[in-house]
Amino acid sequence: MTTPAIQVRDLSKHYLISHTGDRPTSLGEMVMRAATNPFKRAKRVWSGDTAGATGATEVFKALDGVSFDVQHGEVVGLLGRNGAGKSTTLRLLSRITQPTHGTVQITGRVGSLLEVGTGFHPELTGRENIFLNGAILGMRKHEITERFDEIVAFSEVEQFLDTPVKRYSSGMYLRLAFAVAAHVDPDILLVDEVLAVGDAEFQKKCLSKMRDASNSGRTVLFVSHNMAAVENLCSRAIWIDNGKLREDGPVSDVIANYLSSYATGLGEGSDLTTIEEREGSGAIRFTDIQVVDKDGEPGGVVRSGDRIKIQLNYQVNKPVLEPHFGIDFFTGLGTLLAGPSTWASGHSTARLEPGPGMVELEIDMLNLLPGRYYLSLWASSVGSEDYDLLDRCTVLEVEGSDFYGSGRGIEGRWGVMFFPCSWKMETR
Repeated sequence: MTTPAIQVRDLSKHYLISHTGDRPTSLGEMVMRAATNPFKRAKRVWSGDTAGATGATEVFKALDGVSFDVQHGEVVGLLGRNGAGKSTTLRLLSRITQPTHGTVQITGRVGSLLEVGTGFHPELTGRENIFLNGAILGMRKHEITERFDEIVAFSEVEQFLDTPVKRYSSGMYLRLAFAVAAHVDPDILLVDEVLAVGDAEFQKKCLSKMRDASNSGRTVLFVSHNMAAVENLCSRAIWIDNGKLREDGPVSDVIANYLSSYATGLGEGSDLTTIEEREGSGAIRFTDIQVVDKDGEPGGVVRSGDRIKIQLNYQVNKPVLEPHFGIDFFTGLGTLLAGPSTWASGHSTARLEPGPGMVELEIDMLNLLPGRYYLSLWASSVGSEDYDLLDRCTVLEVEGSDFYGSGRGIEGRWGVMFFPCSWKMETR
C-alpha cells in the first residue's frame, strides 16, 4: 500500500490566553510597574505551552484532534471560516510551528506559500530574496539560477528586481513569493489564500500553475475563500470548523454543505442577533434582515426581474461618525456579483446616536436568474473602523418568472444574471 503524501493523526494546537486584566495599558504604567517591582515577571498572554494553564488563563484550541490523509497527486481544498484552523493546519504541516499533540508525516519535498512574503528579508532586493527564499524552500543555488528567468517572468516584477522588497506593494510581494514557491518543483505544494491579493490575470496564472502541478503528479493543499476556484481546481475538500474536522469528501458536496451552514433563508426575515461569528468593533450590530414588497410588507417569494426592498435593522451601541452600510451578493460558489453600499450611492449620515435604526436597499429590477444567493452585510466608517461584518449570513432564494411574457419563463441553467432585452429579426 502506497504511503500517503500527507498523513495527519489527531493533530492539535492549543494556546493560552490570559484573562488576568493586569496588563499595563500605557507605556507610563509599564515603566511605573517595572520601577516599583522590578523582579516581578510579566504574565504570558499568548503561549503555545498549555501545561501551565491556571484560573487566570483560557486554553484556546486553534486545532483540536484533526486527522486526514492526502494521497500523492491529489488536489485538496481546505475550507473553513476565518479563525477555523485552516492556516494553523498549514503552518503545522510546514513545520513553522509545533503541534501541542498529534503527528504529521510528510513524504516528499514541500513548497509552501502561507503568507505574503514569508521568508523574505525586507532590506534585500527582489533578486537577492529569490535566492534567499529559494534556499529556505530547499533549492540549491544552481537550481535557482537555472529557473531564475522563469521566476522573474512569472512574478512580473523585473522592473523592480534590484529594489529592496520593503518598497514593494503587497501584490508585488505576493507575485514574487508565489513565483519562487511554484518553481521549487515541490512534491507537495501548500497554498494559503494566494488569490486574496493580485489582479484577475495573476490569479489565473496561479490557478494554472497549481493545475500544472497537479497534472504532473504533485500534491496540492489549497486554502481559499473563493469557492469557484476550489471547485474548479480540487476534486476533494476538507472542511474545518472551530478547530475540528467537520466534513471530508467530494468537493461539490462539501462546498454545498459549508455554504449552507453560513446562512438562514431570508424569506419572512432573519434574526441576526444570535450570530456569533462576526467581526467589527460592535459599535453597530445588525439585528434583523428581511425582504419587503412595494407596500412594505414582508415578502416570502423573490422572482427574477422583481423590484425588491431589503431592510436591515440595527442597534447602535455607542455614537459613530459617518457610518456606511453595504450588502454584498455572492453566488453559491462565492463569486461576488454586486456590492451596493450607501457610500457608493452617495448616501451618508454624519452621526448616529445609540439606539435602534433601519437602512433599506431598493433594487429596481433584480437581474438574477433563479437560484440561491448568499448575502454579506457590513457597517463601517470609510477608511477608519469596521462596526459589524457578517460574512454570507443569509440566503436569498430567487424563483423563476415569465419576465418576457413568452410563457417560457427564465431558467437558472442560462447562467447567473439576465439582461432585460428585446430582439429584432430581419430577412435579407
